[in-house]
Amino acid sequence: MAVGVGTANAILLVTFADERRRAGASAFAAGIEGARARMRPILMTSVAMIAGMIPMALAIGEGAEAAAPLGRAVIGGLAAATLANLTVLPFVFSLVQARASTVSSSLDPDDPESRFGARGKG
Repeated sequence: MAVGVGTANAILLVTFADERRRAGASAFAAGIEGARARMRPILMTSVAMIAGMIPMALAIGEGAEAAAPLGRAVIGGLAAATLANLTVLPFVFSLVQARASTVSSSLDPDDPESRFGARGKG
């Protein structure tokens, strides 16, 4: 569960940062802007998931002792993933994308950003 939410948050940040980079921002500025602009949705998703796991982690209820380690692992993993998404990921994005092309690599002729689309043929 923690990996799924952490991955979804990372995709949210990287997609936003890549849009900014393609719009002309430097890779570093796009990474920082992505973290800044998507901090609220990422924190909201993570905090909601963590809050939902607290009863499981506290082993409230009959027979809940068996599921408590899972709840604690999800809370810890999600807290670590959120911290990494907001601090490490923008830096890694800027390193990886610093020399990358801004031209779309899409092969779909219906994609307006593709070299093979109607806009790229002219």
